[in-house]
Amino acid sequence: MLALFLPLGVLVAAGLVILSALSFHLFLLQSLWVFLGALLVAFFWYVDWRAVFNARWGIWLFYGVALALMLFAYLHGPVIRNTRSWISLGPFTVQPVEFMKIALIFLYANYFSRRHLAVARWQNIFTSFFFFAVPAAVAVRLPDLGSAVIFFGIWFGFLLLSGLPLRRVMVALLVFGLAAGFIWVYVLKDYHRARIIGFLYPQESVLGVNYSTIQAKIAIGSAGLTGKGYGQGTQTELGFLSEPTEDFIFAGIVEEWGIAGGFVVLGAFLFLIVRILMIGALADENFEKFICLGAAMMLGVQVFLNAGSATGLIPVVGVTFPFLSYGGSSMLADFFLVAVVNSIRKRS
Repeated sequence: MLALFLPLGVLVAAGLVILSALSFHLFLLQSLWVFLGALLVAFFWYVDWRAVFNARWGIWLFYGVALALMLFAYLHGPVIRNTRSWISLGPFTVQPVEFMKIALIFLYANYFSRRHLAVARWQNIFTSFFFFAVPAAVAVRLPDLGSAVIFFGIWFGFLLLSGLPLRRVMVALLVFGLAAGFIWVYVLKDYHRARIIGFLYPQESVLGVNYSTIQAKIAIGSAGLTGKGYGQGTQTELGFLSEPTEDFIFAGIVEEWGIAGGFVVLGAFLFLIVRILMIGALADENFEKFICLGAAMMLGVQVFLNAGSATGLIPVVGVTFPFLSYGGSSMLADFFLVAVVNSIRKRS
C-alpha cells in the first residue's frame, strides 16, 4: 500500500503547499477535497465496487448519467471562464466531464475485456469510437477542448493496448488526418484556432494568445535548480502567471521549488503510474487489468497536456494536473480511480 500512496502523498502535498502560498481559502477547500478523497479510498477498501461497476447495467447507467449532466451543464450551467462546464450546487460547482472520464474507463474496460481478441474488427473499432465521440462532441460545445482530447486519448489508448494491429492504427490516424480540415473549420472555436496558430508562431501575440505560455516559460526559466522559495515566485505571486492554481500550477511549483522540485513532482507521478500498471498486471480478471490501464492512461494524458502546455511543447488546452491543481470534481474523480485500483490490489 505504501508504494501506491507514497507518490500520491507527494503530489497532494505539493499541490497544497503551492495553494497555501496563493490562497488560504483555496488551500482549505482543497484540503476538504483531499479528505473526502481519502474517505473514498477507505470506503472502497471495505466495500466491493464490482457489484455495480462490473455489471453492464451499472456501467451504462453511470455513462448515461454523466452524459446527461454534461448536457444539463451545456443548457443550464453557469458561464465560468467562457465555458458552461459546471453545474451549480449551492456554494459549490460540479464539473460533469470529470465523471465522464471515469465512466469511459469503466465502459471501455468492460467492452474490450470481452472483445480484445477481436478488437481489429471494424465493427468493434467504430462502435468503441461512438462511445467517446458523443461526450466529446458535447465537450467541444461547452466548449472544453481539453476534456474532448482526454476522451480521445482514453479511447485510442484502449485500442492500442487491446492489441490493435499497426496497419489498423495507421488507417485510423490517416482518417483523423483527413478529418483535420473539417475539425479546423467546423468544430474548433476561434480561440482554439488562435491557440494553435500562436503555438506555431510563439514569437507573436506576446500580450494576446501567447501571453500565458510566455509567462509560464518565464516562471520555469527563472527558477534555477532550487527555485525562489515558498511564496517568493514573482510570476506566480504577483499575478503574471495565468491560472496558477489550475492549468499552470506546474509552472508555479517549478518557479518556487526549482527544476529539482519539478523533477520530484514528475518522478512521483511516474512512480504512481508504474505502480498502477503493476497492480493491473497482477489483477485476476481482464476487466480489472483494463481499469488499471485506463486509469494510468487518463492520468498520463492529463499530465502530458498540462505540463506540455506550461512548457510550450503543445498548445494550451486547459487541463488540470492530477492531484495538484485546485478543483473538487477533478480531485474526487482522481481519488475515485485510485480507490478502485487500491481495491483491485487488495483482491488480487
